[in-house]
Amino acid sequence: MKRALFSAALLLAGCQSAPEEIAPIDTPILPVINHTLEEREPDLCHAKDYISALGQPAGVIGSLGVTREYRVVEFRGIEPQEYNPQRIVFRLDQFGNVYNIDCG
Repeated sequence: MKRALFSAALLLAGCQSAPEEIAPIDTPILPVINHTLEEREPDLCHAKDYISALGQPAGVIGSLGVTREYRVVEFRGIEPQEYNPQRIVFRLDQFGNVYNIDCG
């Protein structure tokens, strides 16, 4: 019985095909440009004014005295996709520290 199962397993293993080789891409892949997106102006929200928050815990954001609209994006959090060039976006890393500040 064991010999028959072993023989059947060997036969099935022989039926498997070898993995296919992936052919290299000769031409570079160009990014798709979506002209329906709003053009992003450089630092309209004055994010550079809050650069001192980089590397700091998220709790420091409330003490920065931000007078314009802002958003805090948690690590791997879901962010609404409406773009507002006047809004400051504080992005947090997995430890809850500010790792990036931009407009959006």
